[in-house]
Amino acid sequence: MTGLYDRTPGVGHNHPHDHSHELEAENQQWDRWAKKRVFVRQLEGTYSHLYEALVNEPRVYPSRDIPWKGGPGLYGKHVISPHSTAVTQSIETHIEVYAPGTYGQKHGHLNSAVFYVLKGRGHDIHDGRRIDWKAGDIMIVENGCVHQHFNDDPDETAILLVFKAKPLFLFMHLLFQKIVEWPSKELPKGHEDFQPPSDL
Repeated sequence: MTGLYDRTPGVGHNHPHDHSHELEAENQQWDRWAKKRVFVRQLEGTYSHLYEALVNEPRVYPSRDIPWKGGPGLYGKHVISPHSTAVTQSIETHIEVYAPGTYGQKHGHLNSAVFYVLKGRGHDIHDGRRIDWKAGDIMIVENGCVHQHFNDDPDETAILLVFKAKPLFLFMHLLFQKIVEWPSKELPKGHEDFQPPSDL
């Protein structure tokens, strides 16, 4: 323990990179990283009005009505979240599409996540550990894990459906989320014209 408190603090949660905002500005195609959004909604009104509004919310949300965000190799859309719907305050779900041979951002957050692999095959790196996945698998990203998703198929798209209790974590002020490495801005050779599916 000697000398523990004599060290200069490094970059981390309490000492973020000075250029974090610049990196977010460079990635404006991703609303979830760079633009203002609602993480937890205000609940205001009487119990009866709040209840009536909740009961009258739709129960089916066609994802094809929501535009894809991102690119060029990774696209996503938030279908259910406090920002996009009023039907729930505690969970969010989104769809991610990976072009052949691409990968997502390396990042970490306090909330856990559950991924259902709808299509494709690939692997994740969770805190340095490789985890392989394929269509039909359900994968869990544990709390506080630094992770990254990779589409291993050189010809086929990978599609993941993600469920999180992130709004509950944010409500409890467990805010920390950090991108360690941003996704590539270039598509693999032969897939320069990649576009996400139009039927999702």
